[in-house]
Amino acid sequence: MLEATSPTVSVVMPIYNAEEFVADAISSVLAQSFRDFELILVDDGCTDRSMAVCVRFADPRIRIISQAHRGLASARNTGFLHANGTYVAFLDADDMWSADKLALHVAHLDANEDVGASTSGAVLIDADGHNLGIYRRPKTGKVSARDVFCGRVVVNGSAPVFRWEMLVESALPEDSAGRHWVFDERLQRSHDVECWTRLAVTSRFRFEALDEPLTYERVGVGRVPGDLMRRIDGWDEARDKIAHIAPEFVSQCGNEARALELRSVAQDCAQAGERALGLSLACQAVSHFPALLWREPARTAGTLLACLALRWAIADGVGGRLGFAAG
Repeated sequence: MLEATSPTVSVVMPIYNAEEFVADAISSVLAQSFRDFELILVDDGCTDRSMAVCVRFADPRIRIISQAHRGLASARNTGFLHANGTYVAFLDADDMWSADKLALHVAHLDANEDVGASTSGAVLIDADGHNLGIYRRPKTGKVSARDVFCGRVVVNGSAPVFRWEMLVESALPEDSAGRHWVFDERLQRSHDVECWTRLAVTSRFRFEALDEPLTYERVGVGRVPGDLMRRIDGWDEARDKIAHIAPEFVSQCGNEARALELRSVAQDCAQAGERALGLSLACQAVSHFPALLWREPARTAGTLLACLALRWAIADGVGGRLGFAAG
């Protein structure tokens, strides 16, 4: 609950065995040009040296909350329950922010009282932090709940900054322990897709995106083909959750949203070198929603070509300009 002396922004960082990257993530928050924030580090039962890295940061704005390992959704919820800010941002422990991210989002939210989620684009980086020259660009201007569900607005989980009210007013009913679930802890994957879409469908506030790439998203860390396939199953489970609260909405745009998710996973397969699997998924995406071929021809063709072993030519040449990495 908000307090009289609340910081403007609460930054929630779930951490599970991220000792290689967490120092960079924390440093990117402490380097923000906007200074009025608290940083809540949620130790989700780490078994590596992540917490040893975290305690080296001597900053009064940092708090560490520990819990038994329950997964990303639970860690995000725990952080939210301890948040005192007017606005709440989530940063994954392997991602980073540009120095002006919070300043730009706070200004955006302050100037638009009907906006509850201010999000932005992202730059893809590799495991070593090198810029891949590929950008995830959100849809800007007026966006709909359909756009959110289809992945056109929130490009990754470290991109949006929310009003506290938006999150609490559209949270799921309290669990047996009296905890608000902003994220559905029953979902092993795609709990963020379920959350953003639930907010877009039910909240009195709206989403809006800044065009600047203000987040650095680390990709290619620990991905295996089985994980990529389980991501599709997780997305289907999240879709079914959304259908319980908005069946007509899912009936209208579920096929398009699923096709875009299949295409996104196909792109990740190409980046991971699993081109045969990626090609199969890209073809499924087109079969599922053929309109992708004429509504988004560059991205769809780019995915198919990448999976046909032309991935490096696309990424190094026109892929970034075409938005190859966007979902």
